[in-house]
Amino acid sequence: MTTSTPIAVVTGAARGIGLATTHLFLEQGFRVVMVDRDAPELEKAAAALAGAEPLVCDVSEPDQVASMAEVLTRRHGRVDALVNNAGVADFRPLAGTDFAIWRRVMATNLDGVFLTSQALLPLLEAARGAIVNIASISGLRASTLRVAYGTSKAAVIHLTQQQAAELGEYGIRANCVAPGPVDTKLALAVHTAEIRAAYHDAIPLNRYGSEREIAEVIVFLCSDKASYVTGQVIAADGGFQSTGVGLPALRAR
Repeated sequence: MTTSTPIAVVTGAARGIGLATTHLFLEQGFRVVMVDRDAPELEKAAAALAGAEPLVCDVSEPDQVASMAEVLTRRHGRVDALVNNAGVADFRPLAGTDFAIWRRVMATNLDGVFLTSQALLPLLEAARGAIVNIASISGLRASTLRVAYGTSKAAVIHLTQQQAAELGEYGIRANCVAPGPVDTKLALAVHTAEIRAAYHDAIPLNRYGSEREIAEVIVFLCSDKASYVTGQVIAADGGFQSTGVGLPALRAR
């Protein structure tokens, strides 16, 4: 079955940036296939959204991704926008990162992007669609306790450029968004007042971003307004990357 309604696939859609992106796609007239491995949370999020379609899938599992692609082929026959947002966060030092932890982070954050993009490639070709991969500012600049997470996100950035170089001849664009600190439930839970104050000092806009602000960049990159943009990394970070290793106390002077 092929539909004329544009189809967006958002992984990690049950909460956070993925859910905010789903809302914005729906506002733009897309039908959104919400993909997540957390079935109860996914069903709850999708139930309240007209035009949203939940599809349970763990993107780190090749068999589940293949099944997802079969369902999408049968139901829609095209994918206009793929947002590879599913990810796991793990913050610990190098010495405390055993191989099982390393592989768990890589399996979702990197393997999931590769597997999903590859499986949906025929559907993206059919629509001359767009891929947006969600990395992190931690993929652009090293930080403490980010040995697995930051490395996985740096790899996503390079994978995006590989996709852009190879898929452009099929009319498929591939870009990457690297969010800085964002007010998600996870950040609110793990960022102490001291950590939040330090981030505020280091971010030129002096605040965390919102999930909606990140979603705006994602949906823009999937739109015709970005029709000549591919292979790019956009840091939606309030200027955090631009400060480099500069000391906030010196900048303030």
